[in-house]
Amino acid sequence: MPSGTVSQQIAFQPPADDIGAVGSVLAEPTAATIPLNKLAPEAALRRLELTIVRRLEGFLHGDHQGLLPGPGSDANDARLYVPGQDDVRKIDWAVTARTQQPHVRDTIADRELEVWALMDVTPSMNWGTAGVTKRDLGIAAVATIGFLSQRMGDRFGGMVMRPDSIRRLPARSGRNALYSLLRSMLSEPIVHDQTPGPFTLDAGIDKLGRTQRRRGMRLIVSDFLTAGDSELDPNVEPPWERPLRRLSVRNQVLAVEVVDKREVEFPDVGDLLIRDPETDFQRYVNTSDAGARERMDAASAAQRDRIRIALRRAGVAHIQLRTDRDWVQDIARFVLAYRKVAGMLHQPPQGVSK
Repeated sequence: MPSGTVSQQIAFQPPADDIGAVGSVLAEPTAATIPLNKLAPEAALRRLELTIVRRLEGFLHGDHQGLLPGPGSDANDARLYVPGQDDVRKIDWAVTARTQQPHVRDTIADRELEVWALMDVTPSMNWGTAGVTKRDLGIAAVATIGFLSQRMGDRFGGMVMRPDSIRRLPARSGRNALYSLLRSMLSEPIVHDQTPGPFTLDAGIDKLGRTQRRRGMRLIVSDFLTAGDSELDPNVEPPWERPLRRLSVRNQVLAVEVVDKREVEFPDVGDLLIRDPETDFQRYVNTSDAGARERMDAASAAQRDRIRIALRRAGVAHIQLRTDRDWVQDIARFVLAYRKVAGMLHQPPQGVSK
């Protein structure tokens, strides 16, 4: 060995105190994993617009045409004058002169859109392995849809669903009001694991439908997982499907499903403790066993297929967001495709007016 060799000692570096959303795998998160100013870049959303195809209520001057004639400034088609029913001041004299029969021209009312978002913050949402937790990804989805759907006179409100209570954030108009709502959602205290309470997703959807009676858009943000439900048969309805179907009769409903990569693709990390944050279920699984990983991935895929099929049966629009993807791009792709199918997707049941 040559003389003068210096032995180098590599100092141990402890892990950083703040490891982001990955820390939610080891313990409950203590705060939001994404700041308010990064929820939804407005510059990327200026050219996008959500398509509204259901009847709206309210008489403020908005940017959405009503589906029924009413007081407004946009002219509709001309029709024959009905004595005793039509206002003579609405007679279109040009059409009357050409046809030699009295005609009236209706106008289409401009109405405002009222959007209500039901945000699921139950313990199963406090988890994420790729930058953000599912809870914060859901809030980012609320922010993005809020910016896309907001026009003059439109109002946006929210309901935050915990297992033991539901907090109502009143609907208000304006960009500052939307930022205030998002700030309230981000600062909502983290729900501890196995917190008891009467509110599940089906109860939250029911409460949203009962308390917010004005027609508009409804946004349901959740992972759509029910505690203790291990059913994989798509023909068996989840408990939230029937309330969601009732909600979609009067409203245009958008369901945002938030998932984490490691919920659908289990990694090879040896023995892994799988624990349900909402029940007392826990079990060790050897993820180094390729057969075990394959069975777990297949069961997870079947679970997601059941959710997708149930949302389709309920007649609502469905978008899936993942914590390891760019949610703004995913929502932008959805909005561009949504314009083509919104009218067919949100057809009300037979006998119910649109």
